[in-house]
Amino acid sequence: MSELLTTKITDRAGTGSPNFSQGLKISGTDSGLLAPTRTEGATQPDAETSSNGDTFYDTANDTYDILIGDAWVRVIGAGGAVSWTVDLSNVTYDSVSFSVSAQEGGPSGIAFNTDGTKMYMVGTSSDSVHQYSLSTAFDMSTASYDSVSIYVSSQDTVPYGLQFSVDGTKMYMVGLANKGVYQYSLSTAFDLSTASYSSVTLSVSAQDASPVSVQFNTDGTKMYMIGINGDSVYQYSLSTGFDLSTASYDSVTLSVSSQDTSPFDISFNTDGTKMYMVGSSSDRVHQYSLSTGFDLSTASYDSVSVVLTSVSAPSGIEFNTDGTKMYIIDNASDNVYQYSTGL
Repeated sequence: MSELLTTKITDRAGTGSPNFSQGLKISGTDSGLLAPTRTEGATQPDAETSSNGDTFYDTANDTYDILIGDAWVRVIGAGGAVSWTVDLSNVTYDSVSFSVSAQEGGPSGIAFNTDGTKMYMVGTSSDSVHQYSLSTAFDMSTASYDSVSIYVSSQDTVPYGLQFSVDGTKMYMVGLANKGVYQYSLSTAFDLSTASYSSVTLSVSAQDASPVSVQFNTDGTKMYMIGINGDSVYQYSLSTGFDLSTASYDSVTLSVSSQDTSPFDISFNTDGTKMYMVGSSSDRVHQYSLSTGFDLSTASYDSVSVVLTSVSAPSGIEFNTDGTKMYIIDNASDNVYQYSTGL
């Protein structure tokens, strides 16, 4: 009988072998620190042509599998179950930035695909979402423009926040002019050239007159909107994950005005027990704890923040999938800045 003993996978994205902190036992043989072959993609390798102990990262479903005997065994569930928590006091600038000024003079939000080989930027000057490729995952120094974009001004002339579903078949944009969240479909996951408006909109004007950001929990059953009119984060429920037509307001709000009077974006760690907010009045990222994951009613400020010395008007924040990198987009310089988190 096969047996799997592991406590933590410390390598997750990019090339190389996963490092199991207490070794890996495969089919009853203790190999100590195993260095199996690692592959990734949208299609699981054939078990018959793979070796015992090989690992596979499924980029489409955000899962990690290990070949034990003659079968793939899932050790990490969908939605990014590799747990990480960033302590902002450890964040340092990588001295790496990428300019998007050729596409946009007022960038307002960014997002990545699951494996970090694609980046997306939305801006208020071009009223478009633009797509970029990264030849090395999550490394901004390898980014280049794909010459692919989608014009969204028919939905809103001041597009701000940007987010994707986990599988990349849906995209969401927040519009400041019409005060709504808009849903788009992508027939090919994370391929912006296949995107089209789904004719699905959620008005958030009753909560805030100036919405600028949207975020989801891992399974898409919770949505969060930031508004700079009320300087608050608002929580919504979706009865069907990532289906905006099923969304309703939870009557749950978190004011962040004591930390920043111009909050522009938020991001969560994997299990939703930490929230990170970036604001342009303080030019800082602020850290919050949630005693119940993704439940905004349990959030409190950690009195921890990091000064963004290279940024003068931060408008968006994202992390890579294992929390080792943080990215800030600057509305003033039209740059995306890359930071290391110390994990």
